[in-house]
Amino acid sequence: MLSSPSKTADELKREAAARALDFVRPGMRLGLGTGSTAAHFVDLLAQKVKAGLRVTGVPTSEATRRQAESLGVPLATLDELPELDLTIDGADEIDPALDLIKGGGGALLREKIVASASREMIVIADESKYVQRLGRFPLPVEVVDFGIPAITRAVEAALAAEGCAGTLQIRRRPDGHVFVTDQGHCIIDAGIAAIPDARSLARRLAGIAGVVEHGLFIGLARRAILAGPSGVRIVEKA
Repeated sequence: MLSSPSKTADELKREAAARALDFVRPGMRLGLGTGSTAAHFVDLLAQKVKAGLRVTGVPTSEATRRQAESLGVPLATLDELPELDLTIDGADEIDPALDLIKGGGGALLREKIVASASREMIVIADESKYVQRLGRFPLPVEVVDFGIPAITRAVEAALAAEGCAGTLQIRRRPDGHVFVTDQGHCIIDAGIAAIPDARSLARRLAGIAGVVEHGLFIGLARRAILAGPSGVRIVEKA
């Protein structure tokens, strides 16, 4: 599929989502991602369901659940379907090893749980999300709402120890109130420009008391479908 150079990022996202449908088989248990690109996939999947495709989706956020329900996509919870065949989700950044930064939409905890419960994860994105090194996109760190200043200091120390110190801030909604995830947590966004060793940083952040989850998705994605001006390409894990 060739893409016109004049196509918008949103149109490219939809092209990547459309290509992901080629990996969906009848009867699959699908993890449904969150975010603008994943929303395109849910929309296109609903069209296939209306035409007779039988699948069951497990949404990674309340927003995705509402969208899928409104479009008639059959849904279940991860309690009902603890093992999934495939998760299709977007990403904020993708590196050549298919490690990711996710969580720009605030659903990183549920997204990681669903992806981890799946036999395969496919990431869909426009070409701009593919980077040589993670870190340009602020790294989301989901934390409890108790002792946030102390947790923030610990996150700062972890980042500094990994050579990627930067500016940290609590995520807020457009109205100025603190953003709260579907699980009732807060998010610290770390603006750090570049991460020298994403795997090492992931381990260090996971060990901080009060950190519920972080937006580094290491070793979860098997394929990335990227849409750009020259067309759609698939990057597979070596």
